[in-house]
Amino acid sequence: MMKKVHTVTLNPAVDKTVTVDHFATGELNRIKTMRTDAGGKGINVAKVLHSFSVPVIARGFQAGHQGKILLDKLREQGIPAQFIEAEGETRTNLKVVDEQTKQTTELNEAGSIPSKELLEQFAADYESELHEAAIVVLGGSLPPGTPADYYRRLINIANHKGVRTILDADGEALARGIEAKPFALKPNIHELEALYDTRFETEEEIVAAARHLVSKGISYVLVSMGSAGSLLVSKQKVFRAKPFPITPLSTVGAGDSMVAAMAYCLLHHKSDEEMARWTSAAGTITASKSGTEVCTLEQVNKSLARIDIKCLAKS
Repeated sequence: MMKKVHTVTLNPAVDKTVTVDHFATGELNRIKTMRTDAGGKGINVAKVLHSFSVPVIARGFQAGHQGKILLDKLREQGIPAQFIEAEGETRTNLKVVDEQTKQTTELNEAGSIPSKELLEQFAADYESELHEAAIVVLGGSLPPGTPADYYRRLINIANHKGVRTILDADGEALARGIEAKPFALKPNIHELEALYDTRFETEEEIVAAARHLVSKGISYVLVSMGSAGSLLVSKQKVFRAKPFPITPLSTVGAGDSMVAAMAYCLLHHKSDEEMARWTSAAGTITASKSGTEVCTLEQVNKSLARIDIKCLAKS
């Protein structure tokens, strides 16, 4: 029986997505449509993997009335979940989709604050369940008040148990998480630039930065660059993937779909080139969908041949 992918979303959200004809700041905007979804990076990854028929369990914290809505949404989609109840209220993230410009404006709340005792309880529960996991995905922001090295702690626990981890975070949580040598990283170009406190002018500079991370003991670094495509860097090879043309409707979940595709490729022992192709296709398809909709396995399979792949380097 295939082991599960565990996704960790410590600061989940109820995503409220509304559409308007044209979003005008400082003026009255009338909402045309509205939907709510369980959100957060790890949860989005779980949605994609569940649709890919990969055994997955979503873990994290939930709080208050919005937390119950979050769990209800996961239950409706058939996604197994183990969330510890915290004080306060799970955050609501508002996404305003401008139908005229096809742009999405996001307004994200900070989230509830888990106590030190709950953080200890989560770490203990997480460790006790790792025997079921093949891969752990750690995604998104840390809740307010959580130690910046908390991801590092969870990665260290997984490493000790021989479980591979994929980290998708930013800021200090990313920097401290890297210290534990996760199996894979999925920064976007802005997160990578912030990590190095610089602006990359060339593709070669991006590859060099990713290779520096690989030299620290990380097996894969997948850098997403929006419409410019993505770079997959490992010890052996560097692949650049360029997506097929789309009309981007929402970037929400595109990076998470890439992470899910990476986990899928690792589980199915796909090559580096195949991983570069799968992750690019998954992210591109999700970006072509509105709101919080994500890619399906059938859609990704049908789009693989449309991804332009180039091997930039071999060791």
